[in-house]
Amino acid sequence: MMNFDLKQIVTAGMILFAVIDVVGNIPIIIDLRKKAGKIESEKATVIAGIILITFLFVGESILHLIGIDVNSFAVAGAFILFFLALEMILGITLYKDEEGAEITASVFPLAFPLIAGPGSLTSILSLRAEYDTINIIIAILGNMVAMYFVLKFTTRIERIIGTNGINIIRKIFGVVLLAIAVKLFASNIKLLF
Repeated sequence: MMNFDLKQIVTAGMILFAVIDVVGNIPIIIDLRKKAGKIESEKATVIAGIILITFLFVGESILHLIGIDVNSFAVAGAFILFFLALEMILGITLYKDEEGAEITASVFPLAFPLIAGPGSLTSILSLRAEYDTINIIIAILGNMVAMYFVLKFTTRIERIIGTNGINIIRKIFGVVLLAIAVKLFASNIKLLF
């Protein structure tokens, strides 16, 4: 039975919006766009949405099947976020361009782990325990719509803010992303031991 609950949809949507950090991802998206040349907004959004919705239904089972608990998954994701943050803060390049980079960048690291990352995936598992599935799906879809518009209009956003503005935002959100990575690592590593 489907129990639509506006409060659950809004709450789950706000939690996912904060974890996915649509606004904070703008500098990372701009960096990826420069490295790859082009990012397929539709493809990245659809793939991220599919990953999130699929994980809602089978995530915990898949992790248990391959012998990984949610905490180990979150710690691994924290490392990826940590390295992305270092790139932003220090201006170094750890992510190497590959042949066919525009396809690669749309899927990795954009759709996964930036949009559908360990934070959002573990949040979905937590939300599933408290909220009805249909409300979580609607919250995911709402976040994907917001992410699509950010991906589609990052070039315009960059023009409005300017190069110096982007550099400042990149450094600030690099530190924020680093803090999220450290928090994700710290809160999950102690549960492993």
